[in-house]
Order: sequence, then C-alpha cells, then structure tokens
Amino acid sequence: MNIKAEASGSRLDMVKWLVVAALVVVAVVGNQYYSAEPILYRVLALLVVAAIASVVAFQTAKGRAFFTLLKEARVEIRKVVWPTRQETTQTTLIVVVVVLVMALLLWGLDSLLGWLVSMVVG
Repeated sequence: MNIKAEASGSRLDMVKWLVVAALVVVAVVGNQYYSAEPILYRVLALLVVAAIASVVAFQTAKGRAFFTLLKEARVEIRKVVWPTRQETTQTTLIVVVVVLVMALLLWGLDSLLGWLVSMVVG
C-alpha cells in the first residue's frame, strides 16, 4: 500500500512542479507583456506569483526536504561563534601585512631574476 501512495504522490508532485513551472513562465511573460506598467506594480506581481509558486513547491516531497534543510541550516548558523570586532580587525590587518610582505618579496625576486636574465641575454 505504501508503494501505491508513493507512486500517486510522485505523480501528484510532478503535477505540482508543472504548476510551479507554469507560474514562473506566466510571471516572466507577464513581466515582459506589461513592460509599460510602473516597475512597482510589476515587482509586486512577481513577488505574489513567486510566493504562490513557493507555496506549491513546498507541498512536494523535494520542497519539504528543502524546507527542512533551511531549518537545519538556521539551527547550525545559530551555533556559530562569530568573531568580535577586535578579532576581525586584527585578522584583517594580519592579512594585509602578509599580502604586502609577499608582494615585496615577489617584486624583489622578479627584479632579481629579470636582472639575471638581462645579464645572460646581454
């Protein structure tokens, strides 16, 4: 019985994805067709159609899995220990100093090798 439910669910999911694709096409074509209208109205219409398409997409199995992924990502982001302003400033300064030192070393090496090649070539 579970196999039948999955098969009908996958068929229904395919219909839902077709509805989502149709909504996206309608939004794109409608935006082009009504290009003379003010941009505010077109953006609002696109947002409404996008919201409807998102609701339909979240009703599918992949949509629910994506929503679960978003919730889990939010939980993981809350676990991150973000650096303080002082730590960020110090790290940035260290990176800038290392980049400058490496640039000077590479410039010196390039100048030396250029001088050596000019001496050999004549």
